[in-house]
Amino acid sequence: MRQIGRIAIVAASLGGVLATVLAWSGLPQRAAATATAPVWTEMAWPFPSDPFGKGKAFRCQAADCGVEVKVYLRAKIGFCNCTTGVADDDDVDRMGDLVLVGDASPLGTSRPVRIAWMDGRSRAYTLNARNPLGKTAISVVFRERCDMIAATAVLGHDRPAAIEPSVIEFLNGSTVLRWAEITLGL
Repeated sequence: MRQIGRIAIVAASLGGVLATVLAWSGLPQRAAATATAPVWTEMAWPFPSDPFGKGKAFRCQAADCGVEVKVYLRAKIGFCNCTTGVADDDDVDRMGDLVLVGDASPLGTSRPVRIAWMDGRSRAYTLNARNPLGKTAISVVFRERCDMIAATAVLGHDRPAAIEPSVIEFLNGSTVLRWAEITLGL
């Protein structure tokens, strides 16, 4: 019985610590509660056609993600360096699809990411203040051999680090991975 009591005390303490961390994180409580299970809905591709063609577009409503998030995906066949892949900030800037959403300035350096079996990089940007699409964006570029996928997430607030884990989780989900396999001919 003493062992069970000790376990209960430790569990309650850990729960209190987690609640305190979430409260001090600066995230709205609804966003913290749903960050692990956002609902992504496919929507129509909103951009005009260009040499890379149309892609896939998805939306996560503010009620599910804490802020509205739109993710735009496109494959760029043969566009990636077959040897080095997406190696640095310049590669993310050059290979990403920020041209779709307008003027953007980096908020810091990129970081490595893994989308299923594919390596890539992610970088956050602030959008031009007059941009009607959102305040910030996250560019995630990842590759399969010499082909790549550019994912651009547009956010309605200025805290991309708070949403990036949900975007990476979505990119690692079955919807995107099935699309990637078909589009890249795997």
